[in-house]
Amino acid sequence: MRTEYVEAVLALVELVPPGAAVAYGDVAELLGSGGARQVGSVMSHHGSGVAWWRVLRANGEAPQGLEAEALQFYVREGTPLLGRYQDFLRTGEGHWRVDLMAARWAPEDGDFDLIDAIAERLERRLHKMSAPDDEMTV
Repeated sequence: MRTEYVEAVLALVELVPPGAAVAYGDVAELLGSGGARQVGSVMSHHGSGVAWWRVLRANGEAPQGLEAEALQFYVREGTPLLGRYQDFLRTGEGHWRVDLMAARWAPEDGDFDLIDAIAERLERRLHKMSAPDDEMTV
């Protein structure tokens, strides 16, 4: 995976505020590049330095294998949840997920300015790298 794409995904994830969440596909759509699988790959390999728990599957389930840790963050941040998360906190049993309809991040105008800047920087860097040598010397 290209470093430029990794940096763009992580920069966008840093914009998601506490208590909000986005699906992997949302990140790709906001960047205008890649898809849910690419974003998931970035998060699984490089996402430990950002709020990784705020990026999840489209069905609202936390990243696989990290459910217990993610749930601690969701509860602390007041992220809307569905299911028996209290049971899961007590016993490790019970099914729960993020209420993505309620928790989905709705960027504001200032956020869109930052998102656009990230996406444009990614596009420029990817275009520059894929341009033929004669275009690069112009």
